[in-house]
Amino acid sequence: MACVKMRVTDSSVRELIRMGLEAPVVEPPETPGGKPRLKRNDKGTPQGGVISPLLANIYLHWFDKVFHSASGPAHGAKARLVGYADDFVVLARYQSERLREHIEDKLEKWLGLEINREKTRVVNVREESLDFLGYTFRYERSLFYPGTQMLNMGPSEKAVQRQKDALRDLTGPRTRSLPVTELMGSINRQLRGWGNDFGRGYWRDAFHEINGYVLARLKTQLRHRSQRPFRVPEGQTHYHHLHTLGLVELRGTVSA
Repeated sequence: MACVKMRVTDSSVRELIRMGLEAPVVEPPETPGGKPRLKRNDKGTPQGGVISPLLANIYLHWFDKVFHSASGPAHGAKARLVGYADDFVVLARYQSERLREHIEDKLEKWLGLEINREKTRVVNVREESLDFLGYTFRYERSLFYPGTQMLNMGPSEKAVQRQKDALRDLTGPRTRSLPVTELMGSINRQLRGWGNDFGRGYWRDAFHEINGYVLARLKTQLRHRSQRPFRVPEGQTHYHHLHTLGLVELRGTVSA
């Protein structure tokens, strides 16, 4: 709250934030059929809380300041810090023990945070891939300059699977009573939003996979909408018919 006080001068807003931090959290029962459990946090922010990312930015601002200070890794090790809420990546040509100790000391001892050891690791991107914010970063052979490698990025497997899960919900049995135009509108909004997030880097394989998945789900959807078998109009394929009904196709922008 001390960090919030430096940023927020309105005492009523600070009081609302304090109440949100102290509000009880409902957790699922320990056994099936049991009663939900109430838990009050004695420190930190509620997991999944809408204000948690903002508070993380306010608090970790001080780690950013120390990192880029005259005695910090940004100058001593030429390291770069890329962060989003409570997730961040430190980029350096050499991940020394001194660099790791500095980061751990500032986060755990100075700021009193706890590093998730299961999700924290040192990665050499020339040897293995790195997943961050829904993208997978890896070095791959260049198609334009044989014998060389280039750093590539594309939607991660988890990001593709989450998109499939969202599309499965939109095309499930409960949506069979919706008008086709309304159904297409919901699917198109989902596709456009996801495409805007991941339409950079090497998106082709992921976009083709999602486009094919949508076509398969919609073919099943149309086939089960009526007791009579669905038939594509004469002279059209499922692909052309669905696009005639308004379905958009994921398309990205080629960028290095």
